[in-house]
Amino acid sequence: MTRINWKSRQPGSLRQAMEWDLEHARAKHNRSVDRVADLMGLSNKWVIYKWVENGRLPAVLIRPFESACGIDYVTRYVGHSGHKLLIDIPTGKRASGSDINDLQTSFSDSVSLLLRFYEGKADTDETLAALVTTMERLAWHQGTVSRHRQPEFDFQEIEQ
Repeated sequence: MTRINWKSRQPGSLRQAMEWDLEHARAKHNRSVDRVADLMGLSNKWVIYKWVENGRLPAVLIRPFESACGIDYVTRYVGHSGHKLLIDIPTGKRASGSDINDLQTSFSDSVSLLLRFYEGKADTDETLAALVTTMERLAWHQGTVSRHRQPEFDFQEIEQ
């Protein structure tokens, strides 16, 4: 069984985004659809199944749904369908070696898929997802570097 890289997945439809959110909730947080419905304050799980079946989710329940699932595929889909890039707000923290390595891996994967796409050997959706992931990761680093000019207090770090 291959391990899923949750950060680099890019949903192609709202229905797929909702399915992946629920899959993430089950795989990473051991939360059933019943538990997700309970965390959202819904009376039963069948409402969620109906939303997934129809590919519709009330806008006011997007954040509670994603919070209960622990990932934001619906928000990503809505943003990307509007031709926007989405990045996490940079914290200005120093990037680790693994952060830079992830960025380099993302570049390599994107370029490889792009070459295969132009040879007619790669899927359009897969290539677009890889390119968007790389652009978002690069934009995050750009934001982090620009925040370095204006350092903030690090309330996360505890001194002893």
